[in-house]
Amino acid sequence: MSKEFNKLVRIAALLRAKNGCPWDKKQTIDSMLEHFLEEADEVKQAMNKKDYKNLREELGDLIFTMLMITQIAKERKLFNINQVLRDIDKKIRRRHTWVFGKHKVKTAEEALAMWKKNKMRESVLAARAIKKKRT
Repeated sequence: MSKEFNKLVRIAALLRAKNGCPWDKKQTIDSMLEHFLEEADEVKQAMNKKDYKNLREELGDLIFTMLMITQIAKERKLFNINQVLRDIDKKIRRRHTWVFGKHKVKTAEEALAMWKKNKMRESVLAARAIKKKRT
């Protein structure tokens, strides 16, 4: 992780710590949903307006909101930011088999079709694993 990202992870923990911010300490994963959606909507608005200065700011707000949610999850021993980052790294690599594997694509349309095929394969494998676990 970059120095800036690590700093933000520490800030989220500090805001939720004993001597942190009363409002931030009061938040739960459920209460953060409204804030997450609000920030995502502000990202969407900036993108629609092609207001890249504001988009930069709103993406920062959205990222920090996600870090606050992961900090709460860490405190509840559900998961932590490193697990989230590892999971998305694996998922992106699994789904981009034309970049990280042996498949070949030449166009954006072929890439999207392969992405969908890889995603479908994951869904089928997950369903089989659940079925096997039940039996």
